[in-house]
Amino acid sequence: MRAAVLGRPVSHSLSPLLHRAAYAALGLTDWTYDALDVGAEDLTPLLAGLGEEWRGFSVTMPCKQAAVDVADEVEPLPRLLHAANTLVRTETGWRAENTDVTGVGMALQLGGVEQVDHAVLVGAGGTAAAAAVALSSLGARHVDVVVREPSRAADLRRVFDVLGVSTTVTPLAAADLAAPVVVSTVPLAAQPDLLALPWRSEQTVLDVLYAPWPTPLAQRVAAVGGTVIGGLEVLFWQATVQVELFTGQAAPIGAMRAALDAAVTTR
Repeated sequence: MRAAVLGRPVSHSLSPLLHRAAYAALGLTDWTYDALDVGAEDLTPLLAGLGEEWRGFSVTMPCKQAAVDVADEVEPLPRLLHAANTLVRTETGWRAENTDVTGVGMALQLGGVEQVDHAVLVGAGGTAAAAAVALSSLGARHVDVVVREPSRAADLRRVFDVLGVSTTVTPLAAADLAAPVVVSTVPLAAQPDLLALPWRSEQTVLDVLYAPWPTPLAQRVAAVGGTVIGGLEVLFWQATVQVELFTGQAAPIGAMRAALDAAVTTR
């Protein structure tokens, strides 16, 4: 059986480490997991040419929206978000799932955020949409969406409207981050624009990135005394759900955590 992570770039991904550790712990010696450098435009021809040995894909940027479009079956959550980070082989084709919501939610809760009324969400892509659901599940009633170009937040606002969460969209240059919880979903190249924002010591900030770590944003928040949650937690918890979807077995959380901790220690 085969599985892989899809994206571009993808060489930095730790998904192979986590999935291989899981398969080994489960005794799935005939399972492999690779990293495939794939763009959104490549998904359709890729899936069309695969044999039955392929059981699932972890999907990262820039392929999350395309994964919804090419799937034969789309679960309600990725349909709402128009973003999928998981493709699972079924008897009739490929099913789109989204485990990022679990990843973000678990990362926040284990980082001490058990409930939130007001939050800030930086970015408006597929991961931001997953974060919207996670924040809503933790009780958020209002979220300030911070983006460089407000018109790009239309799809994200639609998600929040469905969830019954009010939003304010603020241009990045005018953001004041007046909330106890902030989730940043922007890529590394955009982080320099975040550093001058008014970060506060009483804030908890989840940066969904994990490579390289610490990111410039993580360093900035730590410097003012804020609490930083790293993207490794998001990666870890969403991967545990993917392992269960691919294999049909409970994820060996201890083995996966040990593999991740060992990798981080040697980096």
